[in-house]
Amino acid sequence: MKSEFLLAFNQICSARNLSQEVVLDALRAALVVAYRRYADSNPSQNITADVSLDTGVASVFVEKQVVEEVADAEQEITLAKARRIQSEAQLGDLVMVDSTPKDFGRIAAQNAKQIILQRIREAEREAQYEHYARQEGEIVHGTVHSIKPHGVLLHLAGTEAILPRSQQVPGERHTLHQRIRAYVLEVRKTGRGPQITLSRSHKNMLRRLLELEVPEIFNGTVEIKSIAREAGSRSKVAVVARQAGVDPVGACVGMRGVRIQSVVNELGGEKIDVIEWDPATATFIAKALGPAKVLSVHLEEGPLEGRTANVVVPDDQLSLAIGRAGQNARLAAKLTGWRIDIQSVVEAARWALQQVNEDPDTLPALGATAELLPMLASVLRRHEQDRIPYTSEDLLVARRVIEAVRGHYASIRNAERKRILEEEAARLAVIESAAAQRREEIEAARKRIPAEAYQIELTEIELSVRVLNHLKNGGLGTVGDALERLAEGDEGLLRLDGIGPRSLAEVKDRIAALELPEPEVALPEEEAVIDQAELVAAPAAEVVAEAAPAEAAPVDAAEPAVPVVGELPQVEGEEAIEFAPKAEQGADLAVTPEEGAVEVEAVAAVAASEAAEVATEEVPDAALLDEWLLEDDEGEDAEKAEKRRQDRSRRRELVFDEAAGMVVARRLRKRESEQAA
Repeated sequence: MKSEFLLAFNQICSARNLSQEVVLDALRAALVVAYRRYADSNPSQNITADVSLDTGVASVFVEKQVVEEVADAEQEITLAKARRIQSEAQLGDLVMVDSTPKDFGRIAAQNAKQIILQRIREAEREAQYEHYARQEGEIVHGTVHSIKPHGVLLHLAGTEAILPRSQQVPGERHTLHQRIRAYVLEVRKTGRGPQITLSRSHKNMLRRLLELEVPEIFNGTVEIKSIAREAGSRSKVAVVARQAGVDPVGACVGMRGVRIQSVVNELGGEKIDVIEWDPATATFIAKALGPAKVLSVHLEEGPLEGRTANVVVPDDQLSLAIGRAGQNARLAAKLTGWRIDIQSVVEAARWALQQVNEDPDTLPALGATAELLPMLASVLRRHEQDRIPYTSEDLLVARRVIEAVRGHYASIRNAERKRILEEEAARLAVIESAAAQRREEIEAARKRIPAEAYQIELTEIELSVRVLNHLKNGGLGTVGDALERLAEGDEGLLRLDGIGPRSLAEVKDRIAALELPEPEVALPEEEAVIDQAELVAAPAAEVVAEAAPAEAAPVDAAEPAVPVVGELPQVEGEEAIEFAPKAEQGADLAVTPEEGAVEVEAVAAVAASEAAEVATEEVPDAALLDEWLLEDDEGEDAEKAEKRRQDRSRRRELVFDEAAGMVVARRLRKRESEQAA
């Protein structure tokens, strides 16, 4: 036999529409609060409570620490007592000890009544919110509880909802205790329970009603593509069949209109037009303008005008296509998503003839359709003078001419749009190319920044405090950072907050005063020192020629000559050939006129096939030359060694030694080096 506690517990769960676990959790929390008040326990102490559903007996468990000697009985327990509760307990462990006071049921009833009720109400509100949050976007039934100026208050199952005036159907009247259906528009969570907003004018209200009344829509055989609704007046619904052999419009209307009539009655007599959706946009727009008959639909899409459908209807169908206060055309535009411009046959035909007369390029563009122009003019005159209605042949002629003229002007507009797009693309390409070139220039300028600049702090170049602070705020810490900004031009620093023309001039003056060395730029391959592999792979026609000194005998034409790259003057007799030494890197070969030297200006490659006798193997490579230049630099620091190497490189030049048959490095005299400099 069930206990009285269990019967009361189940009654609460049923009345509040709550699960047993939710109510039991609320009861446990209330018992814990009641025990804390009774025992005045530490708020940080872990306390749990439990209730037996069979007997209704409440138990309280307090967490205590296992110690050797108890100093605080409320928070500590001896090891012996702890092992009675938990056999594996050790010193320092935490165990849950049953600390239920005597007659705790009466104490809990007195102290925890309000807490239990509060927790149950909170759980009830949370359950209601979760329930109606899942119902959002669905239709619910409610009873009118009160009618106020700002809206109608409806009583739902266990809670209340508001139907605002803006979401009501215009002209619809409600009475107290009236049972109505509404669409759940929004559910919000508040401290006083869920706030539910209903709607009867939303277009999805019509969608849900059709799903309830039409089984084919509910099971997916018929799909609703779009809905356009003006609540209380008229709506249009576009449907399509997903299964072959199913009439989507007939399924929605039902036998003798029974299904659609039920929806109309629920919405207070609102007219509903069911239209079959078509993948062809022009055909779909023509059907959306029903019940009017459409003669022609011409579609135009532009970046500014948007999507526009130019529709032509017979004169007697113009008012029907537009509808009362433009309602039919407005709903068709909402249903299809296109802007619809409606014209009568007379208006459209006159426009077409006027374009042909005013624009000489229009007539040749019509092609065979131009033969119908006289016939169309005759039809218009007959209709205006004799008021003779249009025949099907007259409408066909008008349709062909109107569509041909509109197609011609549409092609002109498309060509103009294409030209504009191409010009815009070309302009953007030029801008991007200029930007890429500018980025390359900035990157090249940054590569020329010497490494020493990144080792000099901005605080070391005697800038004013104000300018220095602005540079630091901009993320600049070294001179190299400032030079990176200046590589972009003056605007690189001017973009920083607080940096103006005067501050910019100050920074540039301080950096210029440092006299930073120019970084060494790598030579192109054609100006680099020629190594053995390049000489072997070079063509035979570019072998360096050997010139005789001024005192030597005339050059024999039969002997193999070593041509010099580039244009060289002819050697006649004992005349010496003299070239001005090139003031660049030491990769060029030159000898002084006194030694009968031949200067070579840009040796790119020498062939080994016909001129293998030339002593190319003895030509020193770049590493060997560096070894020569740095042979005495051991033991010196890097800066002095580099400076000394540069001085020595200026006092040496590469010459071709005729006696040795190879290129050698010759030390210049001090006077010669000064003259070369």
